[in-house]
Order: sequence, then structure tokens, then C-alpha cells
Amino acid sequence: MIGVLPLAAIPPEDEALRPAIREFLRESVPQIPPERRARSWMGFDAGFSRALAERGWLGLTLPRDHGGAGRGAFARYVLSEELLAAGAPVAAHWIADRQSGPLIQRFGTEAQRRFFLPRICRAEAFFCIGMSEPNTGSDLASVGTRAVREDGGWRLNGAKIWTTNAQHAHYMIALVRTSGAPGDRHKGLSQLIIDLGLPGITINPIRDLAGDAHFAEVVFEDVLLPAEALIGEEGSGWMQVNAELAFERSGPERVLSSAVLLDEWLRWLRQDGAPEAATALLGRLVAHLAVLRAMSVSVTGRLVAGESPVVEAALVKDLGTEFEQAIPALLTPLLAEPGQAVPGGLMRTLAYTAAMAPSFSLRGGTREILRGMIARGMGLR
Repeated sequence: MIGVLPLAAIPPEDEALRPAIREFLRESVPQIPPERRARSWMGFDAGFSRALAERGWLGLTLPRDHGGAGRGAFARYVLSEELLAAGAPVAAHWIADRQSGPLIQRFGTEAQRRFFLPRICRAEAFFCIGMSEPNTGSDLASVGTRAVREDGGWRLNGAKIWTTNAQHAHYMIALVRTSGAPGDRHKGLSQLIIDLGLPGITINPIRDLAGDAHFAEVVFEDVLLPAEALIGEEGSGWMQVNAELAFERSGPERVLSSAVLLDEWLRWLRQDGAPEAATALLGRLVAHLAVLRAMSVSVTGRLVAGESPVVEAALVKDLGTEFEQAIPALLTPLLAEPGQAVPGGLMRTLAYTAAMAPSFSLRGGTREILRGMIARGMGLR
């Protein structure tokens, strides 16, 4: 049964990070046009990620002896919220910092921690996630990509798809089958760290409706991996993936994907005055955002307490992406009214966000899958 989601507050010492982050963003982000900033955590800029690393803002949750800052999830929440609200290009380091690093810290060997974590904190190792596969839809458990034990390592064959920024990443953490068959579902699954520069790996970028190529198909043909590529115990992949998804599903990126559009609209309303319909809509959106943020912060509080709020994170992700998708849908008719001198940057930002909005409820788990999880958590199925 899904538990109560108690309110939580960000500690003062973590809130104290905001002024320095905002000052850095005022210096580095304003020159980026809003339609580019609207890419939010899909915007790839390795130089920007290195600038964050130089300030000690990558690996905030990782231990100091592994190159991190030794702080908690709330510190990273503050940083993430400020970066996303500004539309900073954070995609280069995002997955490694958000989930690959914590996954390695929790389940990896000491050798894996000492090799990968300092590189993540220096923005020298970028990661992607190998979960979805061709022809399987949202059925993550029907993994067909297989790793077979050989002397000294693993031989990997199969494919992953909808892999964000695989063409830019150095490594992939992939969910693969190491025993049994796809019909065995959760049994026999393991996670491997894959060096994407190895022979036998082909990465095919996938261009989306907005003209970007954030996603890719990654094909493995007789790829030889060392024995130490295994994370955690063989056969524990399903448990580990679900722990990893709690990091992915509950953060501010599941609420703020349309933040730049909302901010640009608000900026225009302040300049030209807000008609009654716009004022009413703005009030609704801000109230909705406040509730979602409180829920997201509460899930972070559960993570800080050492819990694994998988169902609660799914609920935040489902409601959050619904909100993100509603913003361009609600603004489109308002901005299309005749007689308005709508700034070009605002219209371009609306066009991009509207084109990308259908993907908001796909990444990190589709709405249908999440609602099935929520229903089970509530004892309804």
C-alpha cells in the first residue's frame, strides 16, 4: 500500500547554495536564447558541465574520498532546481550525476567507485542509460540484450533504444539478461557498465520532430566486456534498476521541463500587462506548481531518510509530466489571439516546447506503466 507522503523542507545549509548558483547562472546563461534554454536538461554542453565541476557542484551527494562534496540529496535538489529554472544546458553530466554515480556508489565495487566517481565529479565521464529495447514498448522486463560469461569477462549482443545522448556519452549502464530467457521476466537480469568506445558498438542517433537528436539506438555485436563490468550481484539487476529509477522519477526535471516557456510568458505579461484570462491561468499554474514542488521535495526527504519511495516517485513523475504538457497546450490558444504583438523568442519557445511535450510522459517510464505501479501501490490491482 502506498504510504503517506509527509511534507519536508530543504535544510537552511542547502538553501544557502542558491545565491552563488544564481550569480553563476546570471553570468553564463542569459546569452542563450530562450528557445535553446527550453531544451532544459536535454541541452548538451560539456564546457558548461566542466564549469560546474570546477565550482564543486557535480557529485554533491557523493563521498569526499571519491571526489564528491559529501552532501545530501537536498543540496543537489537546490542545484538542479536553479539550473532547470534558468534553462541551463546540463545534459552532458546529468545522468551520471543524478543516477549513475549514486548507483555505482551504492552497488559497485570499491574499484569501480574509485575509477568512475572522481571522473563523474570532474565532468570527465558522461553516462547514458541502457534500458528500453527495440520492439518491446514500455515492457522493461522483457529484456533481450544478453551478456554471456566467457573467460575473463562477458560477450554482449543486442540493442538498446531511446538512449538519451548515447552519441556523446563515454559509458552506458545497461540492464541485460545474464541468464534465462525474456519470458523469465525479472529473473536473470543484471547491470553492466559498458565502455561505448569498444569494438562492436554502433550508435545511431534518432532525430525528433524538433530537429534535435537527443535519442539514439545502440547496437551491440559480440562486444567483449571485462568481468569487472558487472555492477552489484549477477541477477540483481531488476532490484537495482528500480532503486535507480527513484532518483530519475522524482526530481525537479519532472516538473520544470516547461519552466522556460512559463518564465518567458510571465516576462511578457509583466511588460505588456496581463488580461484577466491570463491572470487566472497564471494563478492556476503557479498553485499547481507549488503543490508538485512540495511533493517532489517530500520524495527527496524520503530518499534522504534512506527509504526507497518507488511508488511515490512514480506519482510525482506522472502528475509532474501532466503539468509540463499542460503549459504549452494552455498557452497556445492565448498567444494565438489576434491583435497581440507576441515576442518572437516567446513564440519560438512555445513552438519547441509544444513539439517536445509528448515526450515528457515517455522518458523515465510511460504514463501507463507508472499508473499501473501506482495502482498496485494503492492495492487496486
